[in-house]
Amino acid sequence: MKKPCLTCLCLSTAMLIPAMQAIADRLPVPEGKVLLRVSGEIDRTNVDDQAHFDHAMLDHLPRQTLHTSTVVTDGINRFEGFLMSDLLEWVGAEGDTAAALALNDYLIEIPMQDFSDYDVLVADTMDGQRLTARDKGPLWIVYPRDEHPELQDIRYDYRWVWQLHHLEIQ
Repeated sequence: MKKPCLTCLCLSTAMLIPAMQAIADRLPVPEGKVLLRVSGEIDRTNVDDQAHFDHAMLDHLPRQTLHTSTVVTDGINRFEGFLMSDLLEWVGAEGDTAAALALNDYLIEIPMQDFSDYDVLVADTMDGQRLTARDKGPLWIVYPRDEHPELQDIRYDYRWVWQLHHLEIQ
């Protein structure tokens, strides 16, 4: 029986490790309705060069709760969802801005620094109710405005994107 060539074995292993890493770095493919697409400067994808997420996938991110007021609702509301920073880490986002696009075509560029400076939530529930497109859902970018006086500036109010469905990392 012929012994395997050590050089060939090392080359095969060297080629196999990056291929295995690429498979491990891919996100699972959504099985349900896609709620959020992330594109641009990201390392992990699952549909072409984008990352698509359904509810089940987003529910795997650590859940957070935020109590805060908004300029479009009354009183203090309880929002639940995941931190934008956790999502961006999951997809390996590298960039200076996130262009957030809503279902109604509202578009705004948000500095990526916001997501490390503040616990910005991507909420899917408000006051215990799952958000729908009729009530600012299914996803709503929510800032902890009551915890930071500087967030009560109108510049930040524009960054509260409801009906979020696409992020382009630039």
